[in-house]
Amino acid sequence: MPLPRSFLYVPANRDKFLEKALGLPADAFILDLEDSVPLAEKANARQGVREYAPKISGDRAWVRVNGLETGLAEADLDATIGVGGMAGIFLPKVETREEVVRWDSLIAGVEKARGLAYGATKLVLGIESAKGVLNGYDMAQGASRVATLAFGGAQDGDLNTDLGCAWSFDGPEMMHARCHTLLCARAAGFDTPLDGVYANVRDPEGFEKDTALSRRLGYRGRKLIHPSQVEPCNRLYAPGKAELDYYSRVIEAFEKAVAAGSASTTVDGKMIDEAMAKAARRVLDEAKVQIAR
Repeated sequence: MPLPRSFLYVPANRDKFLEKALGLPADAFILDLEDSVPLAEKANARQGVREYAPKISGDRAWVRVNGLETGLAEADLDATIGVGGMAGIFLPKVETREEVVRWDSLIAGVEKARGLAYGATKLVLGIESAKGVLNGYDMAQGASRVATLAFGGAQDGDLNTDLGCAWSFDGPEMMHARCHTLLCARAAGFDTPLDGVYANVRDPEGFEKDTALSRRLGYRGRKLIHPSQVEPCNRLYAPGKAELDYYSRVIEAFEKAVAAGSASTTVDGKMIDEAMAKAARRVLDEAKVQIAR
């Protein structure tokens, strides 16, 4: 089943932001314990998850934990796994399959201690380094609880810095890494490859252009850092009226052709066979899920 389109980061130690999040139309929220939370506030952030995740309807709360190397990961998992309303965990800066296996083991141990079934806690892997990009597909296979990959392509972010390249939303600098991460996610069978944040919250036009490009590439959702990005994100990752109309006609025409003993037909001058019908069903099925939300 496809994951949400819009994942809005919320620092889990900031009550004001957590309260505001309850009324926002994001598909899901990432209650952050990592980069947006100073070290002295980590314990308060864990408490914020426990207090606010159950208030977010529809199991739309996710948590970004601190990395294994920080010494904080075990406490993060212990404080958050099994909390009401929590759907899963975003892992930061994952680079190897071995890391994924270790995370899976740690999470499974907490699930067992809480009486939860294995896999109750889903994982999204943050791709934020050159090594992470290179190992994306292998990491995706590291545990059955992995739900998708999330590209970390923000300007001056970890991956941008690691690659040593310049940044522009429509330029070639980050495109290979962006497409390779998408390829790994799709090869692993994930319905919703997630794109990274657009860091300039004062550039709504740039955000819309970048999100439109993201969907053209094949991404079906992204991480967000400001409430103003939620509406355009949900709108731009959803198929438009003309697209839905076209694909509905594709299915209708193809089914009529099959009933008449043919394996192909045309719609608007374009050849339609099983492959095109499959693509049409995929778009229409995604739209039904989005409407249901």
